[in-house]
Amino acid sequence: MSGAGKNVVQRVAKGIDWEYLAKVVVSDEGRRELGVLRRSFDDASNTLETKFSAKEVNIDWSFYKAKLGPKIVDTFKSSFDALEVPDYEDKYTPEFKTKYEAMLEKATQLEEESKREIARLDKELEKIRKDKESLKTRTVDDYFRENPKLKEEIDNEIRAQKWD
Repeated sequence: MSGAGKNVVQRVAKGIDWEYLAKVVVSDEGRRELGVLRRSFDDASNTLETKFSAKEVNIDWSFYKAKLGPKIVDTFKSSFDALEVPDYEDKYTPEFKTKYEAMLEKATQLEEESKREIARLDKELEKIRKDKESLKTRTVDDYFRENPKLKEEIDNEIRAQKWD
């Protein structure tokens, strides 16, 4: 790979913390998408590595002059020597960097919301476990002490003889 291209791929690869992303992404769909993204990134990296890793070949022009004739080889040689490959000008990284930062910020917000929701659900689950455990020893009087409005409502229905 050319020096500049290889450096870009290496810098990008170092900038992605796949382990951190795997920890941050909690949904199954998000994990699938992250897997697809990682495979795509690895495929692109491998493609860049293989396509651009070929070293510059020194063409033996005299060999081809002997086989094909000097006139056609000189035409190819002059065209080859005149060929200039411009350096790559990266116009896309700033745009994608801002999109990436916005997505990362949104992911962080969603992570925080998820943590709060998990904590709330854990508390609710603990309360349900305690209630379930207390059913073994709880009496009606205990329940009515915790829910006096329900006791009053039932007593009123009994007094009014509402049996339905």
